[in-house]
Amino acid sequence: MTDKIKPLLDTIDELKALVLQFENKYNRLLEQFRLAQHQRFGKSSESDFTQFDLFNETEEEIIIENDDTQTITYLRQKPKRQRLPADLPRTVIIHDIKDKICECCGHEMHAMGKDISEKLEFVPAKVEVIQHVRPKYACRHCEQNNTSVDIKQAPMPASP
Repeated sequence: MTDKIKPLLDTIDELKALVLQFENKYNRLLEQFRLAQHQRFGKSSESDFTQFDLFNETEEEIIIENDDTQTITYLRQKPKRQRLPADLPRTVIIHDIKDKICECCGHEMHAMGKDISEKLEFVPAKVEVIQHVRPKYACRHCEQNNTSVDIKQAPMPASP
């Protein structure tokens, strides 16, 4: 019986040695793969020796001659926002105050002007200008008597 077991034990030992060889080969190949991945995609992938010639900037002295200079002076206009075209349809929304009585003297306030702001709004398949009008009010009685002139105006609606 020991004669039959001894060849089997030798075969098992040979198989273990083969498995150990394959494991070593697998680990070596896995390490080579990881190293290649790190070289290609790792942190230092930009320092490839083959790319040194791409940005080979030689240091040259640049001689600047100052005798061929000219001075140019000009006035620059401040950029202005262009008006929206007059042919666009407009929707006028008036933001008015409710209380038109002067808090100082109690007289009725008169309209002294208005602020107009326009916003271009795109409605699918339709473009129109929304015009917000905010009348300004002041008290004539306070103006004539040289007391404090309070100007009232509705607040500007929120805009994105």
